[in-house]
Amino acid sequence: MGRDPSAPQQNVHKPDVFDGIRLNKAIASAGLCSRRKADQLIFAGQVSVNGVPEVNPARHVLPDDRIAVNGRELGAAQEYCYLLLHKPVQTVCTVSDPEGRPTVMEYLPTGLRRLRLYPVGRLDYFSEGLLLLTNDGQLAQRLTHPRHHQPKVYEVLVRGSVPETALTTMRQGMRLAEGQDVRPVDVERKMADNGNSLLRMVLRQGLNRQIRRMCRDLGLTILRLRRVAQGPLDLGDLRPGQTRQLTAREVAALKSSAGLPSSL
Repeated sequence: MGRDPSAPQQNVHKPDVFDGIRLNKAIASAGLCSRRKADQLIFAGQVSVNGVPEVNPARHVLPDDRIAVNGRELGAAQEYCYLLLHKPVQTVCTVSDPEGRPTVMEYLPTGLRRLRLYPVGRLDYFSEGLLLLTNDGQLAQRLTHPRHHQPKVYEVLVRGSVPETALTTMRQGMRLAEGQDVRPVDVERKMADNGNSLLRMVLRQGLNRQIRRMCRDLGLTILRLRRVAQGPLDLGDLRPGQTRQLTAREVAALKSSAGLPSSL
């Protein structure tokens, strides 16, 4: 028996549309809450799209859709973006700088600046290397939480030779002059040009300026400090100031390492 053409139409929103991103992801990427909390808000009827209540977290929204939570309108829904930057030296890892110094935001491709990307973690002003920027708030929160700290690999050029005793101290763990304890660090040494030493160090701890403070206390002078890997990500042959978007495989590996579902 055919459907009565006079019957009211259902699912006017067509939540199975594949354009855009899921509503719960859009709310999380706006930085309001986690995706799980967004599901709860949606199920509770506290979310509307274009002025119409929406109770389906899987509903796809487009950049020009208006999303409101408890009557408060969020910014436009955004597509997730995962960008790897080779941060140059003398650049700060912030969106803006009150001292007027160059920030990493100046190196974003023009077409991506509308996506409100933010740096995940930091490298100090005189350090360079791998820096992740994203608008995926849930992933950024996980990656900066101590429970999900990612191993980070650095190449550190040190003036002159490095005593074996200094390497042993790093490998065993040490206490900084400020009284903070540093966990054991994997470190390998090889000679570089001009009689200097190149150290490859793997850190599993997120202390502020940790490598510089360790070398300071061990009497070592750093000439260059570069982060070359973080978790499953590798800097590769990117030159300072260059960027590239992560591949789908890299995004999945990064989410998996942070304990998140790897499907997009």
